[in-house]
Amino acid sequence: MCGRLNMIDDLFMRALMQDLSVSNPNEMLFDRFKMPTNEISIVREINGIRQLQTATWWLLQDMGYAGFKPSKYTSFNTRYDKLNQFGSAGYAPFRESRCIVIAKGFGETEKRGSTVEYYDFIAQDSAITLGGLFQEWQHPKTGEHKISCSIITNPPHPDMQAFHSKASPLILPQSTSVRDAWLDPNNHQVEMFEHLLTPALRHNFLVQQIEKPSLYKVIGEAQQLHPYDA
Repeated sequence: MCGRLNMIDDLFMRALMQDLSVSNPNEMLFDRFKMPTNEISIVREINGIRQLQTATWWLLQDMGYAGFKPSKYTSFNTRYDKLNQFGSAGYAPFRESRCIVIAKGFGETEKRGSTVEYYDFIAQDSAITLGGLFQEWQHPKTGEHKISCSIITNPPHPDMQAFHSKASPLILPQSTSVRDAWLDPNNHQVEMFEHLLTPALRHNFLVQQIEKPSLYKVIGEAQQLHPYDA
């Protein structure tokens, strides 16, 4: 997790941006299918103002002569157990540059022997706030300014085992105080987020198996997922 994002334009996505007091909601990069290395919208707080910024969904970037490109090291996700490991890619961003990724849902891939299965998790009557990290980059030659990001992943959720057995996304609680603390760039007390680094889905989801993410051909009937965690 998490290898795909569903960021469609619907009323719940719009309402969530309003709840977060996002100052520029019309700049949201809506799309049903976002994958790693794509540009996505993240929510940051700068000088007390919440705003959307465009970021490359791949935290680590390599600098070349003419610009940046995603590192050879996979970094679209940052594992929960690396956040407090000094020297890891997520250590400093966890303390200094957290963000929120707004989504309608996410996609997972599960390998069963030689078979690969794809599942979409779609939030029901809501949109979700994913805990993310970002980094800013400045190219000394071209002057290019770039933002990159990752989504934090937790251990696998028991209710997801039938669909994905390796990890689950860090979905923030539907709590103003938690979201405020997460987005506060002056809040370096990450101990207060320790309870978030455990599996929790926090929303009801419709789980749909699909044949291929880019084409979105459904397989069978969708299943309801009611995790009942806060």
